[in-house]
Amino acid sequence: MKKVFLAVLIFVGLTTFAQEKRDQVGKREKMTPEQQTELHVKKMKLDLDLNENQVAEIKKIVARQNAKRDSKKTEMQAKRAEGKKPTADEMFKMKNEMLDEQIAHKAEMKKILNAEQFAKWETIKSERKKGFVKKARKERKERKIEDIEK
Repeated sequence: MKKVFLAVLIFVGLTTFAQEKRDQVGKREKMTPEQQTELHVKKMKLDLDLNENQVAEIKKIVARQNAKRDSKKTEMQAKRAEGKKPTADEMFKMKNEMLDEQIAHKAEMKKILNAEQFAKWETIKSERKKGFVKKARKERKERKIEDIEK
């Protein structure tokens, strides 16, 4: 009887501990856009061995990208709050714009970086993308499991 009680107590304790951790995900304070830009540029400087002129130009590009991303994010959150979902044509337009911006960004980076730095930048970018894909798949599986449990 004692063993059963102890096993149930441990199970309940572990279950509640795991749920507390999940509730706190995403509740940390956000950095300002300037802080995000500064950290991003410093990381690129370390990875790509940039000079000061390159750092200044990349900082402008990254700041502009952060501002665009934040404005798009608030716009999408407002639409989601209203309960509006984008139509297929709107999704096509958004994805097309995103790809155009990526092409323009790549061209800007190619102008700023030398050939060796550009190749390394593309390698780092592709590795990051692989990591994002793995993380997204993992989160999707976790959501499916949660939906099944409900």
